[in-house]
Amino acid sequence: MHVLFVIDPLPTLKAYKDSSVAIMRSLVAQGHGLSIALMGDLFIDQGIVKAAATRIHLRDGADWHGHDWWLADSGAQDTVLSGFDAVLMRKDPPFDMEYVYATHLFDYAQAQGARVFNSGLGIRNHPEKLAITEFAQFTAPTLVTRDMQRLRAFHEAFGDVIVKPLDGMGGAGIFRLQAIEPNLGSILETLTELGSRTIMAQRYIPEIVDGDKRILIIGGEPVPYALARVPLHGETRGNLAAGGRGVAQALTEHDRALAQAIGPCLAARGVLLIGLDVIGDYVTEINVTSPTCFVEITEQTGFDVAARFVAALEHAVQT
Repeated sequence: MHVLFVIDPLPTLKAYKDSSVAIMRSLVAQGHGLSIALMGDLFIDQGIVKAAATRIHLRDGADWHGHDWWLADSGAQDTVLSGFDAVLMRKDPPFDMEYVYATHLFDYAQAQGARVFNSGLGIRNHPEKLAITEFAQFTAPTLVTRDMQRLRAFHEAFGDVIVKPLDGMGGAGIFRLQAIEPNLGSILETLTELGSRTIMAQRYIPEIVDGDKRILIIGGEPVPYALARVPLHGETRGNLAAGGRGVAQALTEHDRALAQAIGPCLAARGVLLIGLDVIGDYVTEINVTSPTCFVEITEQTGFDVAARFVAALEHAVQT
């Protein structure tokens, strides 16, 4: 296969722990070829979706902690997306309008024969914070609104809540509002931009001290291990980007039940890879843009997550 990654600039990636790089390495190990493009390299020319794509190879004996782990084979070439065997959308959020436009281009490309994973429709219809509301039976009490009075009433009802923007990643913009919060008004005004921006509020889940578990679901089936992202002492965010410590652990029966309830449903909608976030017994996010934690799970358990993903990708392309 020749696989195109729509991705962030390669020099910005921490290759030694980046899930996209892990996928690249596994693809190369199976004899597949790689190209890369930035989201801004996608375009439509005379109705045909193309990308200014650069073919790359991974250096032999690369230092994955450095910046010279890859080499461009040539300059960027305008290439029809349907000319690749698979297109992987691995651009990190924020999920802004440019991201939405990219999903529309993927829709058009798929109509022209491209194989895109996750599909444009799958990404666009499952925004990572909002997607949990379809599965409210598995979530803690949740409110989505930009109305300040509703947010204040939710806080008063539950006393201890988490508020967060709908388009962030890595724990950015997340606040815990306890029963006595002198900055309540200021925080809500800032997050909602004075009532002009919709946010999410969730009842605080105290089991966060044991970790925010990332459960990876590939082709509708869960990886047998999750990564519990344990917050720093005094912190309410388990995100690795916010300093959380990743601890791999086998899925519990409850974890499997959640994955089996949600995974096949989304897989049928074109979502090959899901990162299900679970705190305690509750689903808190459904990540479909560029789910991570491949490397941490593999290093701690020996289960090769990237190889599982590549096998699922090969199967999806052939069917």
